[in-house]
Amino acid sequence: MQRENSDLPVVLVDDEEDILFGASYLLNSHGIQTVTTLCDAREIMPFLQSEKAGVIVLDLFMPYISGTELLPQIIQNYPDVPVIVMTASQEIKTAVSCMSEGAFDYLVKPVEESRFVSSVRRALEIRGLRREIGSLRHSLIESGVKCPECFSRIITCQREMQVLFSYIEAIADTREPVIITGETGTGKKLIAQALHQASGGSGELISLNVAGLDDRLFSDMLFGHAKGAFTGADEDREGIITKAAGGTLFLGEIGDLTMPSQARLLQLLKDRTFYPLGSDVSCVSDARIVVATNQDLHTKMVRGEFLLGLFFHLSRHPINVPPLRNRPDDLPLLLRYFILEAAQSLNMPPPTPPNELLTLLSAYEFPGNIRELRSMVYNAVAQHRSGGTLSIQSFLDFIQKTDRLPADGKFLSKPIAESSLEITGRFPTLRELDVYLIKEAMRRAADNREVAAMLLGITRRSLNRLLKNMDDN
Repeated sequence: MQRENSDLPVVLVDDEEDILFGASYLLNSHGIQTVTTLCDAREIMPFLQSEKAGVIVLDLFMPYISGTELLPQIIQNYPDVPVIVMTASQEIKTAVSCMSEGAFDYLVKPVEESRFVSSVRRALEIRGLRREIGSLRHSLIESGVKCPECFSRIITCQREMQVLFSYIEAIADTREPVIITGETGTGKKLIAQALHQASGGSGELISLNVAGLDDRLFSDMLFGHAKGAFTGADEDREGIITKAAGGTLFLGEIGDLTMPSQARLLQLLKDRTFYPLGSDVSCVSDARIVVATNQDLHTKMVRGEFLLGLFFHLSRHPINVPPLRNRPDDLPLLLRYFILEAAQSLNMPPPTPPNELLTLLSAYEFPGNIRELRSMVYNAVAQHRSGGTLSIQSFLDFIQKTDRLPADGKFLSKPIAESSLEITGRFPTLRELDVYLIKEAMRRAADNREVAAMLLGITRRSLNRLLKNMDDN
């Protein structure tokens, strides 16, 4: 699928060649690489008819046709493209007139470098936001994924996941940072891979798990170092941010970063520049930053454990991956897929799952999510010896090893007896505990007595007898 170029050009329109050269060089040195220059004002309208523009920087006083005449034409025909007026005129009347016509900003020559770069950056952000809103609107109207091959590794038929895919496609063309949240084992890295593929970037996807990295190692891995930066640095080494040029840098477990490392990452996000260790020469990065975490960063921020600025920079495009327990329609698909995958890896015919297995798994909360399900299936298939039906026993053994009993999507932090004591105000009797466990097992097994008996560790005949005694009493 051909994707639209995510780096729309900054178009500089001025009749003075030296100004075009200087402004273009300045933008390039600050990481804005795609710049087009036009020294003839008559070229701008034909250019916009055939090409897309991110931002237009327009001089007012030019031969043939003035910027004053061009400004309303551009605003009327291309309202999504911000126009920055840059001129030598300091007349307030002219500035007011341009702003009322719809100019994004008004800069007076000679312009301070930081002011010029900041204005262009803000205009590009606005342009990207407008494109994103338009893309989101289109996705909601179309209600379909345009690049299904980008999501082929994610096994799902869940409606919520399809909506998530549409959102990923809508933000894929932007270069803004993305944060992917979700419990352990939900597939956050697969989402990052899909986002990278959907972006159509020319570079690679480079991944780094930052958990356990100290400040120096994080900086060295991310930014690289200059020769002599520290003992053992015998030569220059580029960091992974350089290797991800034109592509995506994926940082896993971002919640584990130390505060100094957070500050370095924030600086990279703010101006796209960085310094290799031991170097005083800044480098520019055009890699898109995608991070992932299973932690609550908002809580960490409130506690002073995560930088406020970094939190909000990362939160521009949040993606939350739902846990497996909230994807019931996907459970049968994932089960079949992992059985086939495990059997193929072991060079054996795929066994048939028993009917009770899906009921048993549906009653389980999967704290380890899809990763845990895959481990369960591989373990069961590896133990499979003969016959066409997969044994349910290894799944049951796995579930019964869980320390805490799941209930309504959460895990009980207290023993059953203690919970019952708080409710009834007295210690429960053995019979009350028996009744509670039997009812809970039947609820989780969707009234399947075979599965409920497995959960309780008794035979079906024993469960039938217990249920009959409960009914008689």
